[in-house]
Amino acid sequence: MARTPSTMLALGTMAPPFDLPDFDGKHHALADFAASRALLVVFTCEHCPFARHIRAGFARFAAEYVPRGLAIAAVNSNDIAAYPQDGPDAMREEARSAGYVFPYLLDADQSVAKAFRAACTPDFFLFDADRRLVYRGQFDDSRPGDARRVTGTDLRRAADAVLSGTAVDTEQRPSVGCNIKWKPGAEPDYFAH
Repeated sequence: MARTPSTMLALGTMAPPFDLPDFDGKHHALADFAASRALLVVFTCEHCPFARHIRAGFARFAAEYVPRGLAIAAVNSNDIAAYPQDGPDAMREEARSAGYVFPYLLDADQSVAKAFRAACTPDFFLFDADRRLVYRGQFDDSRPGDARRVTGTDLRRAADAVLSGTAVDTEQRPSVGCNIKWKPGAEPDYFAH
């Protein structure tokens, strides 16, 4: 299980536009979340052990924070030709079994992952009401195979701050997970080996 860190996109970066289908083909765009007080975009997938490790905790986080005004969009950017276990049927089942309360989108051409400079699953990007990046980092410090409990402490702290209108701490630790499964020849130049 390779450990790939997030790229730590510069704070203050504007949210890249996106318009992606969910696993049923319904499109969701950045503009659809305009009324939300904050927006979290998370790159994830079904098969990654790091994403699976936090799945239940992240679903609980979403169920708690969506009613408070945090919009969430999950994005799967893996090459589903090479990794069919991450395709739309698996995404649908993952969303159902985990109890996701947010859209789960397929980035088939991987352009959205590249626009966000996403590198791993899970990779979190939290934007304020003006859609400026205020947090990019780990859910918490729990990892597969360690004894630490999944709490979402880091992301909860950032979400609490942005939703209350206070500054988000700029000391942030990168997320760590499996690398996004890029299509052959499509690996971006920012991707850390």
